[in-house]
Amino acid sequence: MSWLKALRNKGKTPSSAQGLPFDVPPDWTPAPERSHTLGLRNEASDDEYASAEAFCARHPLETPKLLSSDMVERIDAEGCRAWTMEWPGSPRFIGSVHSAGEKRIPEVTKVTTADGCGDVCLLSNLPLLAGLYEIQGKSGVYYEVRIQKMNGIVAIGTACRPYPDWRFPGWNRASVGLHLDDMRKFFEDPDGGRDYSPLLTSFSVGSVIGCGYDFTSSSVFYTYDGQRLPDAFGGVYLPRTQYDVYAAIGVEGACEFEVNFGSDLFKWKEGNEWAWRVEGHVGRLSGTSAAFEDELPTYEEARRR
Repeated sequence: MSWLKALRNKGKTPSSAQGLPFDVPPDWTPAPERSHTLGLRNEASDDEYASAEAFCARHPLETPKLLSSDMVERIDAEGCRAWTMEWPGSPRFIGSVHSAGEKRIPEVTKVTTADGCGDVCLLSNLPLLAGLYEIQGKSGVYYEVRIQKMNGIVAIGTACRPYPDWRFPGWNRASVGLHLDDMRKFFEDPDGGRDYSPLLTSFSVGSVIGCGYDFTSSSVFYTYDGQRLPDAFGGVYLPRTQYDVYAAIGVEGACEFEVNFGSDLFKWKEGNEWAWRVEGHVGRLSGTSAAFEDELPTYEEARRR
């Protein structure tokens, strides 16, 4: 276990010794929970898994991009209202997406699907985590989903583009998902996922699930009705400067939910602070942080050791 000792020693090195203005993140270790072979309720076919793997092989991950000047101006003018969920291209999607600020629509994005809607993944129009931009002074990024109806399944998480839009987040590369049918967490896991937290064993309509990325620990975490749960996966999306990471929501069946990127008050109170706002880290290009983050082991590297 010499690699684990090395990670611990690295995590305890004072930032001043590295000459860096920010704290050194803690240990990077794979999730300890056993991965289940099968899900409790929702199982995709082997053919869909194979087609998703083929899709990923044909389409490499996009490299991080600079935001267009028009989009930067829009973010300056509208703040977090510039973020919304895009209509998926999959013909499986039967429903509607209404962005924040549209006529008769509240300050959040409203998604409604019908009974015939098959497994489909919606991505945000803008990255939550923009690899080319600076994070100094930021704690992380965060968004919330309020479930108003779930006669099917909703899965909440993050993903990088391009992502097979017929697959839930967490099932394929560079994606994390919390699936609300069985409360299991997934990271690049096409099987049954891992048990998450005893604080989240059931789910009721009207509740709010939040999803965040913590810059200090490089971890994805969730909240439930305003309570932060333990980190779901640590050491993911590293080096940070190599990824643009988007909000990702999977849905199947007749469901209704609202996606809040900060235009309405978050249930998790800390998320309302500027340090967690999505629009707060897209103004300045990344500089000194990249060299340090290149030294950190990724989740996948730690999992293989």
